[in-house]
Amino acid sequence: MKIKDTYNTIETAPEGILFKEKSSKFFSYAFPIQSEEELKPIIDDLRKKHPHAGHFCYAYQIGTDIIAYRANDDGEPSNSAGMPIYGQIQSFGVTNILVVVVRIFGGTKLGVGGLISAYKTAAQLSLENCEIVEKTIDVHYQISFDYKNMNKVMRVIKEKKLDIVSQEMEINEDTALPIGLIEVKTRKKNAEMIFDIFNSIFEIDIKIKE
Repeated sequence: MKIKDTYNTIETAPEGILFKEKSSKFFSYAFPIQSEEELKPIIDDLRKKHPHAGHFCYAYQIGTDIIAYRANDDGEPSNSAGMPIYGQIQSFGVTNILVVVVRIFGGTKLGVGGLISAYKTAAQLSLENCEIVEKTIDVHYQISFDYKNMNKVMRVIKEKKLDIVSQEMEINEDTALPIGLIEVKTRKKNAEMIFDIFNSIFEIDIKIKE
């Protein structure tokens, strides 16, 4: 079975897009995010930017293997804003992203159907304005070894073209000898092979770095 180890996302937040419908203004924004904790500061900034807006509707999706998502109508009729926005996130096939549509009411009611269409269009325009990039899903391993085995470890890292995330030395409390700790990352499709290689080398320990 082929392992899928790439995903699409955005790296930078483009300028907001303005969409107008029957005098209402819909300002649409897209942001790269890694966790839900990033949501509130972004919404707070948009509230300062649009002090006269009545609704700050949004949807986000985070994760690759395990997906977390949320759609928020922020006072609009149920499922008339957040879900149409989330539908566009799904349509564009992106994750680790937040799309916010800010509405300033123009005096003419749009009805539920009109709102669904407007929020969907605003989100679509915002995503079309994004530079979507493909990223790899990586597995991180921590490799620990006696200093005398450093060359063995580095040879595998070089041969398999592994990325070193961090490396440090510690002193073994029992032997008073130095221990190497190296964190490496590899694409998910290669992870099992890399684990087996290091695991088979005498006096070298490898474990997944959470």
